[in-house]
Amino acid sequence: MLLLAFDTATPAVTVALHDGDRVLAESTTVDARRHGELLAPGIARVLDAAGAAPHDLTAVAVGVGPGPYTGLRVGLVTARALGAALGVPVGGVCTLDVLARAAALDGPFLVATDARRREVYWARYADGRTCLHGPCVGRPAHVPNRGEPSVGAGAARYPEAFDDVRPPEHPSAAVLAGIAAAGEALLPPRPLYLRRPDAVIPGRAKPVVR
Repeated sequence: MLLLAFDTATPAVTVALHDGDRVLAESTTVDARRHGELLAPGIARVLDAAGAAPHDLTAVAVGVGPGPYTGLRVGLVTARALGAALGVPVGGVCTLDVLARAAALDGPFLVATDARRREVYWARYADGRTCLHGPCVGRPAHVPNRGEPSVGAGAARYPEAFDDVRPPEHPSAAVLAGIAAAGEALLPPRPLYLRRPDAVIPGRAKPVVR
C-alpha cells in the first residue's frame, strides 16, 4: 500500500504519505489564501522524501470538510483527478474527525474550525472516534458548549465561546492517512459545504430604460 492523504479544508495545506504501517513523509503549510499554489508542491515534496512517484500510489484519501468553498474544492478536485488519472480509489474523511482523532481527549469535547463570516464549523465528540452531533455551522455563541474542552482554530479564534481550548489547531494529513490506512469506513470524495458559497450565478439582467 502507498496511500496519499491531504486536506485543504482549513488554512492548513497538509499532505502525508502512508505505506500501511507508518507515515513515510508529511508536509504542512498554513496559508489561508494559497491552497491552489501549495497543494501540488506539497504532494511532490512528500513523494520525493519517500522516494516514490505518482504511479506508485495505490489509494488517495482527502479531507472533505466542512470548509470554505474555495480552499475545500482545491483538495477535492485534486483527489478526484489523481484517482482518475492513476486508476486508484479515492476516499474522504471529515476534517473535524481528523482533528478529533488527533486531540486524543477522554470524555465529551468540541471541535471547531473557522468558517469565516464570524461562524464556525463544529461537532461534538464522545471521544476521538465517536461523533455525537454534527457537523454543523453557526455563530460561536450559538454552539451548545457545556463546558467541555475544545480543539481547532475556530475555538481558538473565539475564546469568549470556547474557554478551554486544547491543541491541535489544524488538521494533520498524517492523522488522516492513519485513519484511511487502518481500513475504517471512508466517505465519498464529496465536499461538506454546509452552506451556500459566496459566489452565485448572476440573475437576469434588468432592462435599461433610456
